[in-house]
Amino acid sequence: MRTVFWVAAIVFAVDQLSKYWIVHVLNLREVFAIDVFPPYLNFRMAWNTGINFGALASGNPAMRWVWIGVALVIVGAVLWWVWTDPQGRWQKIAAGLLVGGALGNVIDRVIYGAVADFLNMSCCGFTNPTSFNVADISIFVGAFGLVIFSSDKKPA
Repeated sequence: MRTVFWVAAIVFAVDQLSKYWIVHVLNLREVFAIDVFPPYLNFRMAWNTGINFGALASGNPAMRWVWIGVALVIVGAVLWWVWTDPQGRWQKIAAGLLVGGALGNVIDRVIYGAVADFLNMSCCGFTNPTSFNVADISIFVGAFGLVIFSSDKKPA
């Protein structure tokens, strides 16, 4: 369980520090766009009120609390699963990635009312219209890792 918490803490810290730097220090919330290494890496400010890539976004302010609740239930379920069913090292790392990323986005919803997305990557003639953040990457990699490294144990 210690591995889960350390990975989650590191992901959470990197996510929140990167968002603070981008939103407040580089002032992306007012500048809206900074080309870093076009087209491969750009900063594009986006406030996501929905889930991944803005899906299920709503103008209803109450939905922010619904998404916070959903994220906290998922975090609780993952932590319960890891605690009650001992997992291998890779499952714990994956769980920590997911938990840290989810909590990073929860904090955004509490502070800003939406998730601060800023990374935009395009390549090879494809222009990506969406932005994402460190937490989103961690959630995706963590969920993928939980599936890939899941145990093949079958209940007796």
